[in-house]
Amino acid sequence: MLNHEGALIMLSFEKNKESKLDTLLAALKLSSLFFSAIAYFQFFANKKVADYENYQYHLLIIIGTIFVLLIIYFLWIFLNSKTKENKYIIYKILQTAMFIALFMGAIMITGSYESNFKYLFLFLIVSYTIESGMQRGLFIAVISAAIILIMDLLLAPAAQVNYYFEDDLLIAGIFIIMAWTVGYYVKLEKCHIAILQDMVNKDGLTGLYNHRYFYDQAEELLADCLAAQKPFSVMILDIDHFKTYNDIHGHQKGDIVIKKVANFIYSLKREGDVVARYGGDEFTVIMPNTTETQAYEIAEKIRKQVQELYVEGREYLPFAKLTLSIGIAGYSELNSNSQDIIRAADDALYRAKFLQKNRVEIYTSVLDKLYQHDNIGNDDVKTLASIKTLIAVINSRDTFTYSHVERVVFYCSIFAEKLGLDEQAKADLIYGAYMHDIGKINISKEILMKTGKLTIEEWVELKQHPVHGAEIIKNITLLEKVVPLILQHHERIDGNGYPYGLKGEQISYLARVLTVVDSFDAMTSSRPYQVRKTYEEAFTELRRCSGSQFDGKIVEQFIATIQNIIMEY
Repeated sequence: MLNHEGALIMLSFEKNKESKLDTLLAALKLSSLFFSAIAYFQFFANKKVADYENYQYHLLIIIGTIFVLLIIYFLWIFLNSKTKENKYIIYKILQTAMFIALFMGAIMITGSYESNFKYLFLFLIVSYTIESGMQRGLFIAVISAAIILIMDLLLAPAAQVNYYFEDDLLIAGIFIIMAWTVGYYVKLEKCHIAILQDMVNKDGLTGLYNHRYFYDQAEELLADCLAAQKPFSVMILDIDHFKTYNDIHGHQKGDIVIKKVANFIYSLKREGDVVARYGGDEFTVIMPNTTETQAYEIAEKIRKQVQELYVEGREYLPFAKLTLSIGIAGYSELNSNSQDIIRAADDALYRAKFLQKNRVEIYTSVLDKLYQHDNIGNDDVKTLASIKTLIAVINSRDTFTYSHVERVVFYCSIFAEKLGLDEQAKADLIYGAYMHDIGKINISKEILMKTGKLTIEEWVELKQHPVHGAEIIKNITLLEKVVPLILQHHERIDGNGYPYGLKGEQISYLARVLTVVDSFDAMTSSRPYQVRKTYEEAFTELRRCSGSQFDGKIVEQFIATIQNIIMEY
């Protein structure tokens, strides 16, 4: 299997080859025009002056000139319309018909059955075969041969028909052999290219499409769905407890399981779906013209049926069967491009894995829940729409921040249940988790993505994001209780936090909860400037900072919650 660098080289080679092939075809067609022009020039040069006084010859000159101009025009259209498939076919048919007519005219005026310009058809046969393949090339060759032979039968003197017909049978044979030979070479070349493309686009273990091809197709198919105003969904599937299986049975047996699951998922694909190996034990399915609800039904079918698959050693897995966790996301205002949709599906998969596995999760947005609130007003709707836009901007500038926010929301929704909060407090915590970093919209991208240590000036700017965030949402009635969480999520119990240096119970309870969850995810996530900690390492760090940075009681409650849920992958 070619690596990513090899794929890029292959792509560059194909583009260069296509460009050179276009140049070759253009040269062939222009050459045929040139030799046809010679035939017409010879015809008119050999005419006497008196002949030109005949209206027929004047008409012929006019028609011939117009005809050549039309040929050149359609040739130009042909070379510039490859992306317009329907128009390309029409132009190609017209162009071919005009070339045939032009060659027939050149042959007719240079002696018809006696003409030396019969070989002009070779230009058309070769170019058409290179462009369209052996079958269509042979079709053009047969038509060209038939034209020449029919001229012999209709125009040659009766006594000489057999002589010219037999000679032109040789030319006809040359036409057909040329089309077959060039067509066969083109076929071999296409087979070779197909093999190389498979090496570039397909996973060597499973035969499914690979990660790179998946991303390319997701972008292309989403564009098609948007143009047709059709829904679009992505599914990401992950084998549960696969690490445990590999540890027990070894990687070779693990590869057998991966191939078996890959074949099963592929067997259930619909026409138009694209199934790929995302990496490791993860698979993806691009589902054009499919809503999230429809994708969920398909995912549930896959999840239930995969449990019936027999794999060696499944008795050592939880529940003694093979299971999948599946995340789904579709196109929406918030997830408006292929990368956002994939990220959302991956986030949904994370939730499914975290929540005891063997389940299907559809990505949900906290903002969408806000829109459904009973007390939402028109002004709130407008403001939330603006926040959606801001969040999309944050995502485009810093995907780390956005993914972090999604995970913090997820942890808070679970933790809120364990804390026994009332419904209003639960909602405030979740909304606060979603909005807590929105103030980063006012922080430069260079600071957000910087891999090295921040300067004093950069650090001062970064510490203002809670203030910026509170300013953005302060006028939203539904979120007025969320403002303290945004302002205080970087405050510390010992008073050394920011932006106001609050301490102890000066910090709201929900803000203290959010601080613990926010820090936990920051520690367990990979960033450009840090290597992620394991859960146990993060727990140790939370306990070390209890009483100084964090509320110790909340820390222990959070650790207990996570430990009760987390299972080894």
